[in-house]
Amino acid sequence: MEQVINYFNTESTENIAKYLLGMYLEHETSEGKLGGYIVDCEAYLGPDDEAAHSYGMRDTQRVRAMYEKPGTIYLYTMHTHLILNMITQPEGMPQGVMIRGFEPVEGIEQMVQNRHGRTGAMISDGPGKLVEALGITRELYGESIFTSSLHLVPEKRRVPKQIDALPRIGIPNKGIWTERPLRFVVHGNPYITKQRKLLIEENNGWRN
Repeated sequence: MEQVINYFNTESTENIAKYLLGMYLEHETSEGKLGGYIVDCEAYLGPDDEAAHSYGMRDTQRVRAMYEKPGTIYLYTMHTHLILNMITQPEGMPQGVMIRGFEPVEGIEQMVQNRHGRTGAMISDGPGKLVEALGITRELYGESIFTSSLHLVPEKRRVPKQIDALPRIGIPNKGIWTERPLRFVVHGNPYITKQRKLLIEENNGWRN
């Protein structure tokens, strides 16, 4: 974990987003451990990024966690869905990565239950879906992705064969930020948002 913490403290948000692809994300719940691999995420670059909640150094109670230290969990609600983000820069530099897609591995039966019976890619191929599948609640706001019940497990990390950089989803009318390729995905993985079946690869796009 020390290497991961160091990476969060020294690298750019874009590099951290790519580094998170293949990282094992685990939530210890009363129903048991729920876990799997991050396969789709988006970088948000703070004050200059018109799509970021901290654009222009906006600082409200809602975005308070964005100004905390690297690894802080930032949760917000969009269209009734809770969305998971991780802060990626030193305190006072409000940048982060939104987790958009997740390949479930452990506790799949419980995740299906959390998702009201949905199976396959529908379990977690979107940011709100994966939060619901993992049983993440607002109580985790401001906690650390390194030490809380929701945490990264670098020992279980997998390596993508190929990482694709794409424009972020759902960001119209933000000038250059609408098309800037700040979304990173594991090429060929079925759990990325809006994946086409023809593009799904054997072994889900993993090298190992």
